[in-house]
Amino acid sequence: MNSSGSRPSRWGRNPFVHNLKSSLADKMTTGLMSVTGFPARLLLVSFLMLLGWPFAFVASLGRSQFAVEPQSWWRRLVDVALRVIMRAMWFCAGFHWVKVKGERAAPSQAPILTVAPHSTFFDAIPVTSTMCSIVSKLEAQSIPVWGTLIQYIRPVLVLRSSPDSRRQTADEIKRRAQSGGEWPQIMIFPEGTCTNRSSLILFKAGAFLPGLPVQPVVLRYPNRLDTITWTWRGPSAWKILWLTLCQPHTAMEVEYLPVYNPSDQEKENPSLFANNVRKVMAKALEVPLTDLYFEDRELSFAEGPLKVYDPSSLLELNHLLLRLRLKTTESWLQEQVSTVRKLRKHLLTLEDFALFLRVCVTDTLRHIHGLFAQEKGYADIRHFLLALSTIHRPSKAMDTLKMAFEGAHWCTDV
Repeated sequence: MNSSGSRPSRWGRNPFVHNLKSSLADKMTTGLMSVTGFPARLLLVSFLMLLGWPFAFVASLGRSQFAVEPQSWWRRLVDVALRVIMRAMWFCAGFHWVKVKGERAAPSQAPILTVAPHSTFFDAIPVTSTMCSIVSKLEAQSIPVWGTLIQYIRPVLVLRSSPDSRRQTADEIKRRAQSGGEWPQIMIFPEGTCTNRSSLILFKAGAFLPGLPVQPVVLRYPNRLDTITWTWRGPSAWKILWLTLCQPHTAMEVEYLPVYNPSDQEKENPSLFANNVRKVMAKALEVPLTDLYFEDRELSFAEGPLKVYDPSSLLELNHLLLRLRLKTTESWLQEQVSTVRKLRKHLLTLEDFALFLRVCVTDTLRHIHGLFAQEKGYADIRHFLLALSTIHRPSKAMDTLKMAFEGAHWCTDV
């Protein structure tokens, strides 16, 4: 498979992995706090969360999720009470003070706050201190107690598995952002998942689709022992909660950067807008950029016979497939392999390639075809399916290897 463009030859630190290393002194502190401070803290945090639930429940009754209504005096009191209760809860959890730098812009100046890096459920602290709306997974509303608190801030809900839901979410973000400051600000974590803060991964375009000014917000946890990071490979959520509540103090910094006003070109190109904001935030954080999406995490974990040393081409292909919105399920992949076995040729022109995949010829498809193109402009469909298998099921390396050995016998004619 050919690679276009110059990319790094290997990954740096994997942003989806967190290896917690604690010294003997750290372990002794955790042991002591586990039988002294931890039970009391857990009890207080639970009590304050439960205390906030009836306030959020009553204030949410009868309120439209789709229209802005004047806030009555009693709802304003509830809002203040909830902020106080939530701040007390985080104080009891060990976040005794949160250092805030810069100034938060008014909703009319920046209707969207883009927050990064997203690395833990403790990133909810700036949400509860501002009561901004957020973009949240639909299933989050079913979480006992916490789901009611989420509902109170009128989130934009998304069902990750549904393309229609994603489109509706983007439309709703646009609608609220273009209300001229009538709706509360929307706080969006554009990475779309939790990382270990070693770098900034690629931003989703949702926050940048309206083409309106955004205010970047960066989060830091300047602690010697990192007990708060909760990502795809590392300590579980319960272990993170236990270890963090066992720390005498957990430091956190929230910095509001200057409002970013997009250029005309960025308004027309949300991906460019997102990447330029990401560069500004990475500079403020003094961390590198990593060209990985949330959807690349499984490929980054590839081990065994197909462990990838140079992922650049596969990552590029994966990003193009996401843009093409090709649904690559296990059954679909097997169906394509069966189809290739029946073909009388395996070298396809761009038009044949589009026909095989049942999609229209676009610049994205042309780019994908070019990654596998031979000297005469023909792409070997077997190579494409093998790359697709590596991306779609990196943990099933032997199945891909078996497909590769059988590939020579798929077609007898060219």
